[in-house]
Amino acid sequence: MKNEYDVIVVGAGPAGSIAARYAAEGGASVIMLEKDRDVGYPVRCGEAISKVGVSEFITPDERWISAHISKFALISPDGTEAVIEFGDAGYVLERRIFDYELAKTAANAGAEIVTRAYVNGLLFENGKVSGVKYEYRGEQKELKAKIVIGADGVESRIGRWAGLKTYVDFREMECCVQVTASNINVKGDTLYFYFGENVAPGGYFWIFPKVNGAANIGLGVSGMVGKKRSALSFLNNFMENNFPNAPVLTAIAGGVPSSITLEKISAPGIMLVGDAARQVNPLSGGGIASGMIGGSIAGRIAAEAIERNSLDHILKYDKAWHERLGKRHELFEKIKNGIYNFSDDKFNKIAHSFNKIPYEKRTLGKLFTTALFNQPSLLVDVAKVFII
Repeated sequence: MKNEYDVIVVGAGPAGSIAARYAAEGGASVIMLEKDRDVGYPVRCGEAISKVGVSEFITPDERWISAHISKFALISPDGTEAVIEFGDAGYVLERRIFDYELAKTAANAGAEIVTRAYVNGLLFENGKVSGVKYEYRGEQKELKAKIVIGADGVESRIGRWAGLKTYVDFREMECCVQVTASNINVKGDTLYFYFGENVAPGGYFWIFPKVNGAANIGLGVSGMVGKKRSALSFLNNFMENNFPNAPVLTAIAGGVPSSITLEKISAPGIMLVGDAARQVNPLSGGGIASGMIGGSIAGRIAAEAIERNSLDHILKYDKAWHERLGKRHELFEKIKNGIYNFSDDKFNKIAHSFNKIPYEKRTLGKLFTTALFNQPSLLVDVAKVFII
C-alpha cells in the first residue's frame, strides 16, 4: 500500500466498486477500503434489479442470477392480483457473488482493495478533504488522497464529517425488514408486490423468488408508520398467515432513504455515491442500479479531475448526476407521495380496473394511469417518467 493515492473509495458495495473501477479505468491510482471482512457481506437488499441496470456495467452471469424475472404481480388488499408481463425484464441477484464480481472489475481495472479497513475520520488540508483515517488490524493509520469518494451506505458518516448535510427526515426513511425463506410456493419468474393497511401502510410488501423455492420476503414502511408499529410485526403477521412452516435462512433489518438525492453530494476533495448520497429510487426503494450509475459518474469525473490537474472539476458531479437520474427521482418522489397514501378501497379499485385491460395490453404506464386517473397533475409526472 502506498502512502497516497489519487482516489480513495470508502465502501465496496456496487456504487463503490463501480466508482473505483471507472476512476481506475480513467488512469487514476485508486484504493477501495471496505470495513467488513468480505466484499458483498452482509447482504441488506431485496436483490431485484432490471436487466438494463445490470447490463450497463457487467455482463449477466448465471453464477449470480438467482431468478429471471418477466412479470410483476400487484396484490391489492382484497387479494385481487393484477399481473404485468415485461418479457426478459430483470433478475433477482445473489448479492454476495454479484458484489464480489463487481469488486473484481475494479481490481481488474487497477484499483487496490483492502478489507477490514474501518474508516473513522477524514484528513483535511487547506479546508478540503485530503484523505482518511482508518483502523486496520488493530492499528490506527492515515492515507492521503486528492479525492475521497464516500460509498459507505445509508449510515454514511463520510459526508457528515466533510460538512455536507446528510440528514434525512425520519418520515423519508423507510423502515425495512426482510427474511430469506425456503419452501415458498410462488412463481419463479414473478415479483410480487402487496399493498394495504394490514401488510405495509405507506409502503409495500414484497416477495422476490430465488432459486430452488427460496424467496426474499419483506416490506418497507415510512418512518411515521414505524414509530407506531414495527415493520417486523407486519412481517411476522404475514409469515404466520401465509408461510407458517417456512424455514427462515436469514433475517435483516435497516433503513432505506426513500427520498430525493441530497442537496449537495460533492465538496472540495469529496463526492458521495449510492445510499450515502441518497441516490435510491424513492418510488421503489431500489438502489443497486442507481448507485452504480452514481458511482460511474463520480469515478469518471474523479479521473478527469486528476488528468486535468483540476480538482475543482469534481464539483460538476452534482449537475451530472441530476441530469442523468436525479431529476427523474424527483418525479418518482411526487408519484410515491401520491400513491402510497391511497386507502385500501382505492388500491382495490385500481386492481379491479386494471384487470379489465386485456392482458397483452397491460403496461406499467397504464397501471399508473389507472391509479392516478383523477389526479391530473400526477399524471403529467407519470408521463414525464415514460417520455424523458
